Amino acid sequence: MMTNTAEVETSGLKTRLNTIWTAGDYDRFSRYMEGGAREFYERLQLAPGGRLLDVGCGSGQLALIAAKDGLEVTGVDIAANWVERAQARARAEKVNARFEVADAEALPFEAARFDVVVSLIGAMFAPRPDLVAQELLRVCTPGGTLAMANWTAEGFVGQMFKNVAKFIGPSGMPSPVLWGNEATARERLGHGLSTLSLTRRQYLFSYPFPPSEVVEFFRLYYGPTNRAFASLDAEGQVHLRQDLEALWTAHNQAGPDCTLVYGEYLEVIGIRA
Repeated sequence: MMTNTAEVETSGLKTRLNTIWTAGDYDRFSRYMEGGAREFYERLQLAPGGRLLDVGCGSGQLALIAAKDGLEVTGVDIAANWVERAQARARAEKVNARFEVADAEALPFEAARFDVVVSLIGAMFAPRPDLVAQELLRVCTPGGTLAMANWTAEGFVGQMFKNVAKFIGPSGMPSPVLWGNEATARERLGHGLSTLSLTRRQYLFSYPFPPSEVVEFFRLYYGPTNRAFASLDAEGQVHLRQDLEALWTAHNQAGPDCTLVYGEYLEVIGIRA
C-alpha cells in the first residue's frame, strides 16, 4: 500500500511538473539564451564524432550546436511539445540530431551508451535528484565527460525562483537550486567520477527591451512564470509583476530601454570513472 501510494504521488507530481514546463513557448524563450549555451558547450572542448546525450534538451539549443559541430547527438526532454519543436528545428536547419520524449530519472538507453552526457539548466528540475544522478552516470561511458549547468540559490535566477515557486512549487521535492550547491553536486555525482570540477559562472540575459517587458516576455513564454501568473487573481498578478519588475530593474546593467542581467550558475564537469 505504501509503495502504491508513493507511486501515485510521484505520478501526480510529474504530471504537475509537465503541465508547468509545457506552458508558454520555450523555443521562443530560449532563443535569447543561445549565447550562454554556446559558451558552456565550447568550454567542454569536445571532439567531433563522439556520442552526446543532452538531458532536458528543451527545444534543442545546445544539442543543435553540438550536432553542427560533428557530434552524434541525442536530445531528450519530458515536455513533448519541446521535443517536437527540437525535431522541427533540426529538419529546418538540416542538422542530423535525434530527439525523443524521456524522463531524466529513467533514461531509455543502455549503460555506457554515450561519450558525453550534458544537461544545461534541465535535469536539475527533475523531482528525484538521486535518480537523476544515477542515470546520468549510468549512461556515460567510462572515461566519458559528464557536464551540467545548474542555477545557484544565491544568483539572480535563484532569487527569481523564490518569487515564482511560492505559487507553483510542488511540495514533496527538493529545491532544484540545490544542484547549484558545490557540496550537494559533489555528494550526488562525485562517487561515480574520477575527476570533478565545480566552477561558478555567469549566464548573460540580454534583451532589447526594458525590464517591464522582460517580465511580460517571461509571463507569456516561460512555463513556470506563465503558470505562476495563471494561478493568481488580478490583484495577485499585479503584486507578482511588481516584485519581478523590481528584481529585474535592480540587477539591470543596461540603460532604461534594454535589459542586461547576469545569472549565476554552477558549472559541473567530470570524467566518468
